[in-house]
Formats: sequence, C-alpha cells, structure tokens
Amino acid sequence: MITIQIKKVMLKVFSLHLPPSTFLLILSSFLVSSCSLRKQATSTETVAMQPVGPAFCADSAYVFCQQQCDFGPRTMNSQAHDDCGQWIMQKFSSYGLQVTPQQALLKGYDGTMLRSTNIIASYRPELTDRILICAHWDSRPWADNDPDESNWHKPVLAANDGASGVAIMLELARLLSPDSCLLSPSLGVDFLCFDAEDWGTPQWDNAPDASDTWALGAQYWAANPHVEGYKARYGILLDMVGGEGAQFYQEQQSLRYARSVVDRVWRAAQTVGFGSFFPTREGVGITDDHLPVNRVAKIPCIDIIPYYPDCVQSSFGPTWHTVNDDMAHIDRNTLQAVGQTLVQILWSE
Repeated sequence: MITIQIKKVMLKVFSLHLPPSTFLLILSSFLVSSCSLRKQATSTETVAMQPVGPAFCADSAYVFCQQQCDFGPRTMNSQAHDDCGQWIMQKFSSYGLQVTPQQALLKGYDGTMLRSTNIIASYRPELTDRILICAHWDSRPWADNDPDESNWHKPVLAANDGASGVAIMLELARLLSPDSCLLSPSLGVDFLCFDAEDWGTPQWDNAPDASDTWALGAQYWAANPHVEGYKARYGILLDMVGGEGAQFYQEQQSLRYARSVVDRVWRAAQTVGFGSFFPTREGVGITDDHLPVNRVAKIPCIDIIPYYPDCVQSSFGPTWHTVNDDMAHIDRNTLQAVGQTLVQILWSE
C-alpha cells in the first residue's frame, strides 16, 4: 500500500516539474509520515485484544462461596475446616482434575500446632508448561479488626477473605472440565488452595506481628512443592475477590516481582470490560501468599487484592477480619469481574 502511494506522489510531483531539491524534500516528508502511520497501526494491533473463552458464571461462583460458608468458619484444627477441605477436593475431582492434598503440621505464632492441608488441583498434570492460580481457603480465627471489641475473639465466617478466591477457582475448573481446550493445547493449570494463611498474630495479642506468622501454608509449599522442581510461567493469587465495592489496585510487591504479569492481567480486565474494577493505580504492599511463591519458589506471582483508600475501618474494606465478612457482603459483580478476567488470561495463552 505504501509503495503504491509513493508511486502516485512521484508521478504527481514530476508532473509539476519541481526542482530536484524540492522533490526530495516532499518525498522525505511523505516517507516519514508513512513510517509514522505504519508504527501507529502496529501499536494499535498490539493492544487490540478481543474477548476470548467462555462466559464466567458469577451465580455459580456465588453458590460455591455459599457452600463453603455453610460449613461455618473454616478455622485451623476444626471439624468445619476438615469437612470443607474434603468438599473442595471432591469438587475439583468431579471436574476431572487431579487432586493432591499436601498435609503438614505447622507451628502458629503462639506455638499451636496446626493440621494444615494445601490442596492442589491440576488440569493436564502431565504437561510441564503451566500457570498457577491460587487462594487461601482457611478462615481467620479471630475477628480482631471488628469495631465491636466483644467480637475480637470470635471466628470470621470468611465469605470474602478465603471463600471467594476458592469459589472463582472452582468455577474456572468447571469451565475447563469438559476438556474445552485452552488456546494452547500444551498448557496446564494448577489451582492451589493454600491453608493456614490467616493464623497471623492478632491485633489484641502482645506478641509482635511478625510477617512470617502469616501465609504458613504458602511458606511450606514454596519450600516443598507438590512436584519436585515444580515451575510455572507465572502465578496469580486471588484474595478477597468478591467484596462489595471492591477495586483492585496494583499491589506493590506484585509490581516488584512480576510487573509484566500485572500488566497482562490489568490489560485483560480492560479487554473484557471490567477495567473500572482494575484501575491502573498503585496500591500498597501486602504480606500475602504470593511472597513465598516469589521469593522461595521463584515463580513470578501477583496478588489480586482489593484496596479501599478511603475506608476508615481498613484499606482492605469494611468487613476485613470482622464478623460481617459473610454472604450478605458478597457481590456477584465483583466475582464476575475477576472471574472473566481470569478466563481472558487462560484462554488467550
């Protein structure tokens, strides 16, 4: 096309009988302009992503969230915790994924020995080219950020802070279950449910709040992966991904360790029409399950986690570590935004 345009310009200029110097000036200007247009077109093509993959069903994810909460708070060493863990494994297995429970005794901040089970559900486990999607599934034992001090020693139902991330992973597994084939037939996916994330030092305790008292299951898995030498292209952590009014700013540690993955996810959110949930603004740095995945397992992993800059109760939102973290504050729109973004990521590989 550019060659044809140049010929047309040359013919027109020659017909005007212009001096050679003037002709060269016009021609060089045209070439610069053409080059600029070509670069602009290439740039547009690069960012012109189209939605791909199936529709994520927020109603289904909402039910998965409710079903976890029906067990009650899934606090460590409780019957509800153990029963829910079995249910999660059964659900992943029913969708044809290979389920691997990783059990360990882990020491809590106060010396309590915690019966921990990381749950790994693998789609196409025989493949070596993999993506890791993860979330924690345990509940906070203490509502230590509740505005009512009388609730500080009560367990958290954890509809958002735990169940929502697992719910989205279960719905993604359901979409994959008919072997609907990703864009790349050589790609496998691992859904990793971390345990013992929320046994970190409570605010009412006199002990120092050391960062290593959190994300105990993730720390264990990163040092002892379920497959020797396990590697993944990248990881995406889902934490509190179903709350009302949630927006997911770009978490600082994610930008530090895996900026390209952040860019990819936020671009995917724009592509599927949920850019308002994923503003391209920097949030704060979080101690979460993605840190040992980055630092120990050496897998670039980001954290999709809400940031409420104007919330007095907590920058994690008004229900964080309170007795109000229940199904009444789960929003299908938030589940849809995160879930469809993850569909876009997986099916565009």
